[in-house]
Amino acid sequence: MKSLINEIEKCKICEPQLLLGARPVLAAHPKSKIAIIGQAPGTKVHNSGIPWDDESGENLRRWMSIDNETFYDPEQIAIIPMGFCYPGKGKSGDLPPRKECAPLWHELLFEQLKELELVLLIGKYAQDYYLKEQAQKTLTETVKNFKTYLPNHFVLPHPSPRNNIWQAKNEWFGKEVLPELQAKVKAIL
Repeated sequence: MKSLINEIEKCKICEPQLLLGARPVLAAHPKSKIAIIGQAPGTKVHNSGIPWDDESGENLRRWMSIDNETFYDPEQIAIIPMGFCYPGKGKSGDLPPRKECAPLWHELLFEQLKELELVLLIGKYAQDYYLKEQAQKTLTETVKNFKTYLPNHFVLPHPSPRNNIWQAKNEWFGKEVLPELQAKVKAIL
């Protein structure tokens, strides 16, 4: 696993398309019990090199009801984004994750995660990639039907503060989904 992570951290495959350059950000250990598949690092994470080191990460840890120490313990949590590097800025936020990373690296990483019990699929990019035709037409429908994907996958919207409006419109998420997520995470860890 260490050599694979070192190889990923040195990856420069899509660097010519990355305004801030390549800086892959991930964490994993053969004993990881939960894997978090998010989108791609933002600028703050690109600068710090620490996954989910932003408000989205604070929200995600609150959703999971775990502290920073547990979240950043790779023997507990693997953090494997769809795109390992900051993809750049688009018209309405960050660009989508680069398409090279997941096909190139995910399978190799997952082959070494022997104790994995749950994969959190955060956002539409991760859900579409992993659920394929089982994903619903919209993220809202997929998350509303979260029990369909258990016990292996737990689907979530992105925990960005930008999604506070979505959460306000979908109160069932906080009442139905988050308690189940917290119970599942607690049982595994």
